[in-house]
Amino acid sequence: MSSSVSAPPLDQPYYGAPLSAAVRRFFAKYATFTGRASRSEYWWWWLVAAIVNFVLQILALVTGGLKAGSDGAVVVGTGLGIVFLVLVIVWGLGTIVPGIALLVRRLHDSNHSGFWVFIGLVPLVGGLILFIFTLLGPNPEGARFDR
Repeated sequence: MSSSVSAPPLDQPYYGAPLSAAVRRFFAKYATFTGRASRSEYWWWWLVAAIVNFVLQILALVTGGLKAGSDGAVVVGTGLGIVFLVLVIVWGLGTIVPGIALLVRRLHDSNHSGFWVFIGLVPLVGGLILFIFTLLGPNPEGARFDR
């Protein structure tokens, strides 16, 4: 007997979200900075984004998107390499806003203001603080960030 558990509405965090649901919710909530995101939503997306970025960059490198010039300078290649290099740029630009929005929602789930994102601009410790905040479990008081 299989039990069918439906996903919560988009304005609620999905605790225990599977990978496919996390990716769908990431794109469905493209620029939504309100509400909360569970750890599974956040980390599944982070894994998918890292893999896609890695693959695109390897393909750009292997196909000659960027090369070292005779003087050691980086030179933009030609042909298929350029296509993959453009895909890397488009992927990065296309996921930066929803990535920040997801981070803000993850901070909300641990009852931190989204303005904590700016601590990431502090060299060395800023990224570490954000990393620790994303690891924290849900805090019921974070519901104050829901609509």
